[in-house]
Amino acid sequence: MSAVLEVDELRVFYRKVEALHRVSLRVEEGTIVTVIGPNGAGKTTLLGAIMGLLPAVGGLRYLGEDLAAARVETRVARGLSLVPERRELFGELSVEDNLRLGAFQRVRHGESGADSDFDEVYTRFPRLAERRTQLAATLSGGERQMLALGRALMAKPRLLMLDEPSLGLAPRIVREIMRIVADLRRTGVSILLIEQNARAALQVADYGYVLETGEIALEGPSSSLTGNPRVVESYLGFANRP
Repeated sequence: MSAVLEVDELRVFYRKVEALHRVSLRVEEGTIVTVIGPNGAGKTTLLGAIMGLLPAVGGLRYLGEDLAAARVETRVARGLSLVPERRELFGELSVEDNLRLGAFQRVRHGESGADSDFDEVYTRFPRLAERRTQLAATLSGGERQMLALGRALMAKPRLLMLDEPSLGLAPRIVREIMRIVADLRRTGVSILLIEQNARAALQVADYGYVLETGEIALEGPSSSLTGNPRVVESYLGFANRP
């Protein structure tokens, strides 16, 4: 499989503090890759650097092209889409208006078909269809996460990056969100999943990286990480031990 995203020895600095230390990873086409790790490990910083929101040193290639000089808007137009940890919805706008904003770059560049994509999003998220005229601020936590995902899908991404999609959600809703994430892979979307909930992330991912204090500490197929004693003890809990 060809790589959608290649990150090579990426370094990010906050003034004189190095937040990411030569991080390298790959996301193959049509796969889910997860990066797990504790708070403060640099997971959100990694996504910010990939999207061009933070200055970085190192290699970044998307679909074989160098991203170093690409503006954020250009990266979005090329098919990178980020669902941030805080979801960043427009609470005073309706569900449908939030979705419409997800297709803004496509409409701006003269692409057609954005209106028909509403049906696809509403089919995937029936609850959003029921609440299409409701203000985003009045949605539940799970519904807000669904709206954030739906808005990102309206951009027709090739690579979807999710920052802590399970944050603040009840276990039942987390399972539903992860099921949706797994279903998205079947549509051909490649996914980079940043999660503190290692158990949920490794259950849906094909490959995983463990990020600790700004460095990749472990990597491998999700099945091997799930059985790794260090991962079990630090991230999955002693109950998972054989």
